[in-house]
Amino acid sequence: MIRVHALEHAASEGAGSIADWARERGHTLTTTRLDLGQPLPEVTEFDLLVIMGGAMNIYQYRDYPWLVDERKLIAAAVEVNKGVLGVCLGAQLLADVLGARVVQNPLKEIGWFPVRFLDPSGCFRGFPGECVVFHWHGDTFELPDGARCIAESDGCANQAFIKGDRHIGLQFHVEISREAVGLFVEGGQEELVPAQYVQTSDAILSGVPDLQGVRAALYTLLDRLAEAIEQVEQA
Repeated sequence: MIRVHALEHAASEGAGSIADWARERGHTLTTTRLDLGQPLPEVTEFDLLVIMGGAMNIYQYRDYPWLVDERKLIAAAVEVNKGVLGVCLGAQLLADVLGARVVQNPLKEIGWFPVRFLDPSGCFRGFPGECVVFHWHGDTFELPDGARCIAESDGCANQAFIKGDRHIGLQFHVEISREAVGLFVEGGQEELVPAQYVQTSDAILSGVPDLQGVRAALYTLLDRLAEAIEQVEQA
């Protein structure tokens, strides 16, 4: 059993299937809603830190001053080799902590688009060679030193990375439910300006694929990440 803590930045971007996995596997799950001013945990209070998405950019410190302390917590977790999984904004925050640049992607990527898995090994063993996943981002991360690029898409070169065996960033959303997709669309209408990799709200809502395969792959990733964490705890 491991202690999972999720950092959340918006009601529409909760831990989703990650929370389901934690409950089903018997792990403990706690959360912090940073946008509501909830306090951050101490680094000793969790084994796996999950950092979810949000509409803000990682450098908007004036608008979201809690980003400063959030970054410090992520850095502390990395320093003591806790498990860290970042999703979308969370992946960008993790990449930043690991010394990589976070920049504007040449194109926004919003909707259902395929990603190709270049290195489905280790924690990613079990992911298909390609699958359609949900995207909602304008920024992207460069690869941290020593990290492996795991996935790419036509619209974004770096879709996933892993550094070591327990620091993982996913630019796309594999945790999302059909209900959460509706919340994304409802709250993000101003971003749905038609473009090469920006779908309309109708296309997004009507194009939800069967999410069971992606959910199963996510569970496999999380199981292997938990195993890596437990091995350290038992050493």
